[in-house]
Amino acid sequence: MKSNFLKESEFAELEQMEGIVTQIVTGMSGEKVMMVLTTIQPGYEIPSHSHPHEQMGLAQSGQMELTIGDETRIIKKGDFCYFPSNMPHGGKTIGDEPFVMLDIFYPVREDFIEKAKTTHQPSP
Repeated sequence: MKSNFLKESEFAELEQMEGIVTQIVTGMSGEKVMMVLTTIQPGYEIPSHSHPHEQMGLAQSGQMELTIGDETRIIKKGDFCYFPSNMPHGGKTIGDEPFVMLDIFYPVREDFIEKAKTTHQPSP
């Protein structure tokens, strides 16, 4: 039986694009929701995109200029944001520190799972 406790070394990992790495905390083992930790290096951005999944995020460190729909804000540690299903969103890091966000998706991002399976298998 799989443990309900995980260490960072057990997280699956995928590189979304250059400068953007996502660690999958939950969602690889049949869960209905997915939690990921995404790190975006300084000077990089996530192009505007949308997906059918609902997404919620909590900024962990760094700063990002984030646009959700037609609203743009600068978010930093402790700031929360909600991304409705199919709502265009994207952003770019601000400053010299990587931006890190803990995101929750519903339902799980099957595209993340497939890419993670070919990118990085967690350590035993």
